[in-house]
Amino acid sequence: MGECGMIVSLPIVFFILLAVSVLSSLFLISPKVPLHFVRIHIGINSLPQVVALVALVSDHGGVSLGPWRFDNLTWLLALFVLIVGLIAQRYSVHYLLGDKNYRKYFALLTITTAADSLTWLSNDLRLLLFFWGVTLLGLTLLIGLKKEWQVARNAAGVTGRIFAISWIILVFVIIWVTQVTGHWQLSQVLSQNSLAQFATWEKTSINLLFILSVIIPAAQWPFQRWLLDSVVAPTPISAVMHAGIVNAGGMMLTRFAPFFNGDSAQYVLLVISSLSVLIGTGIMLVQVDYKRQLVGSTIAQMGFMLIQCALGAYLAAIIHAVLHGLFKSTLFLQSGSAIRQHETNLEKIKQTLNIWTISGVIFSGMVAIGYWLSSHGEAYQMISSVALGWSVFLAWTQLVATGNGHIARMAGFSIFAGAALLYTMIHSVFYKLLEKTIHTGIQPPTFAAILLVLVLLMISILGAWFSRNRTSTTFAIIYLWFVRVGEPHQNLIESHPKYLTQILYRGGK
Repeated sequence: MGECGMIVSLPIVFFILLAVSVLSSLFLISPKVPLHFVRIHIGINSLPQVVALVALVSDHGGVSLGPWRFDNLTWLLALFVLIVGLIAQRYSVHYLLGDKNYRKYFALLTITTAADSLTWLSNDLRLLLFFWGVTLLGLTLLIGLKKEWQVARNAAGVTGRIFAISWIILVFVIIWVTQVTGHWQLSQVLSQNSLAQFATWEKTSINLLFILSVIIPAAQWPFQRWLLDSVVAPTPISAVMHAGIVNAGGMMLTRFAPFFNGDSAQYVLLVISSLSVLIGTGIMLVQVDYKRQLVGSTIAQMGFMLIQCALGAYLAAIIHAVLHGLFKSTLFLQSGSAIRQHETNLEKIKQTLNIWTISGVIFSGMVAIGYWLSSHGEAYQMISSVALGWSVFLAWTQLVATGNGHIARMAGFSIFAGAALLYTMIHSVFYKLLEKTIHTGIQPPTFAAILLVLVLLMISILGAWFSRNRTSTTFAIIYLWFVRVGEPHQNLIESHPKYLTQILYRGGK
């Protein structure tokens, strides 16, 4: 009885504290409430995370309570969303102080992250649709928070329209699914009896629409424009986007994994996400604006996460979504004080093309081959081994091969070894938490993974060739194309924000 009571009581306490947090944010809107109440609000806002963490580490297994689903996956996603939201709010206490939308910002941010967390706890598809719609609407309002600034209004308009299309498609998909199965509960929809009711063409059609609905908020090609335009929003909002919004595609596909598995739509997702990795990487490399570099990196990373889903590696996709979300949101919050290192490491690498660089090539190759041989031969592991080998080589080059002297190389090697150990420990913890709650994916044939590996290797070889032939016409064409893709539209840039001039003019009068 004690354990059963704890299973029921933790969700109740969580919902109560989450409701109190939302009410606290609404209370802050009143101009009669002193501004220092925002610190009290942040303290209240931290309480649901504590309950979610306790529920996660308690590991009582999966249980459905009414329209809600509580297991390690849903608790982890809710905790992740709320933690990123809390960090952004704490950062914003001083960052946005003095802004006339200061109070409204905290209310919108609290409601958005609360709705986002409830999306992943929902077992009833109607609740999932409602809370996901509130999340998208909240993010749109946050992007257009400065209504007096035309650029922000334009960016919010673009985002709102594209989000509306995504949400309407998801509504259509869910209505179609429930009409066939007769169930609104996600756990019942994904049962073997329900899945058997779908014809092959019907399942593929639904999955294609489902892919379309998730790649839009994930800023995948050809829908990456909204994320590029969103850089006009305050920096904390860019950080909050990584709390289960731009990375919601992997989370959504993981929750619907039994329906998506083994369908030919996986190949479509594989192609789209692979193109997005290429385009996002190109934008990141050619942009000089730091926030746009981060956005390009996000597009590429979300593409890789969806590749993981397309290959049936849902556990890896969730780990990627959480770790990348925490890492990238931190980079966005630090972007205001970031100073880009203009000195390229290319010359350093050329100068240190010695035993250290060669040893890095050999070591990274051994790691990749060892990882592949230790796996069970899944298609995804082939991609992982290549990605891991490249990551090891790049880290080795940055930390060890280009070190200036033996002491610098020893320090770099220590950091390299520490990071590798930390990654292994974190991966092991996530695996133990999620292995029983995430569906094992049906992977495409191995030839699909081999083809993808060859494409990635070809892109890497071409990238290396272009970096050494920067005076060629081909390089100029590709470079300018990536610049054009990553540049904002004319209605989203101003040499000087006109609304500031108007404010100063009114103040002068």
